[in-house]
Amino acid sequence: MLGIFAKITFSFLLAVPSCSSSAPAVSAAGGGKPLAQAASGAPVAPRTTGPIIVGAERMDQYLPQLLNKRVGLVVNQTSRVGNAFLVDTLRARGVNVTAIFAPEHGFRGEEADGATIKDGRDARSGVAVRSVYGKTKKPTPEMLADVDVLVFDIQDVGARFYTFISTLHYVMEAAAELNKQVVVLDRPNPNGDLVDGPVLEPAHKSFVGLDPLPIAHGLTVGELATMLNGEKWLAGGRRCPLTVVPVAAGYTHATKYHLPVRPSPNLPTDQSVALYPSICLFEGTNVSVGRGTATPFEVIGSPKQPASRPFAFVPRPNAGSPTPPLNGQRCYGLSLADAPTREASGLVLKYLLDFYQQSTDKANFFGKYFEQLSGTRTLREQIIAGKSEAEIRASWQPDLDKFKTIRSKYLLYPER
Repeated sequence: MLGIFAKITFSFLLAVPSCSSSAPAVSAAGGGKPLAQAASGAPVAPRTTGPIIVGAERMDQYLPQLLNKRVGLVVNQTSRVGNAFLVDTLRARGVNVTAIFAPEHGFRGEEADGATIKDGRDARSGVAVRSVYGKTKKPTPEMLADVDVLVFDIQDVGARFYTFISTLHYVMEAAAELNKQVVVLDRPNPNGDLVDGPVLEPAHKSFVGLDPLPIAHGLTVGELATMLNGEKWLAGGRRCPLTVVPVAAGYTHATKYHLPVRPSPNLPTDQSVALYPSICLFEGTNVSVGRGTATPFEVIGSPKQPASRPFAFVPRPNAGSPTPPLNGQRCYGLSLADAPTREASGLVLKYLLDFYQQSTDKANFFGKYFEQLSGTRTLREQIIAGKSEAEIRASWQPDLDKFKTIRSKYLLYPER
């Protein structure tokens, strides 16, 4: 499926390595099933759909590349081999981990959305922690001076605006400029069979969208890494030396995958993860997605919606959202806890169209952030003009079809 790209290596293994007996749990995705807390280390649920062996567990495929090297880890709370953090697993096997690069939410995944991540030192391992979410989002040459190889192992959820893939982009870009090796330990995309939405336009490029991807890209981080290299999307058209350690044989893009650890504080359940690509567009409006409640991304509502809506909630500060939007205000809307997470054609658009039409403050429904999330000015204009869902989908289809053609070149796994 893949073209021949300079300095890209793919490692495959069909046998389970010896350390895989405690592989992360996998089960059929069920609405509302809670995911393990970020840094609790609590036991994960048993597998119910057969084993999925993630890249991090296939240590014989990448450990030889790390021995006798200075290794930097781009990791968070999802970066585990079984229940053990990757950093602890590697250090126990003699790997010289010289730095941890912390993305949004921090190394242990406990910081709120948008919170600045600071440099520090991991109390358990003593390894230096360097922030790549804050003032510095792209590792500098100084930050990489004591690193020979960068290992990226972070769970993604398949949406363009989920910032861990922007971190991947910048890590690869920095590595390309310094000719340093990047090893991506792949993990399943829980929305891996969803490819939909407008493709990002250059005018709306930001940290919540760096590359010309649709809202739902249907790629694992390993596949995306090969695309960044292959399509020359890194600055200057550079390519970094890249190794991808894929999920073991048996995984497809349609495989239902229960995340054993919540990927970020406000995606606590399978339902919220599945709804996220569709519901996150509300973050660019005057509608709350439930930050500051016990069910973020499973409820939507606003004081500017009719009080006759069937559901209401009041956002309050909590660990995941210390300053939630619409804090303390009664929001009228819907509970999506048991709602379908997608439509036959892809993303769920009906809620966005309906909430605009029912808004009592249409002039202030959209915020400046909406274009960064949608990736286009057109969607706002279409909603205001009263375009139908079919008309809106038809407008983004040509670019989406072009993306699907590009995507097909980089797939490491069958669609089904």
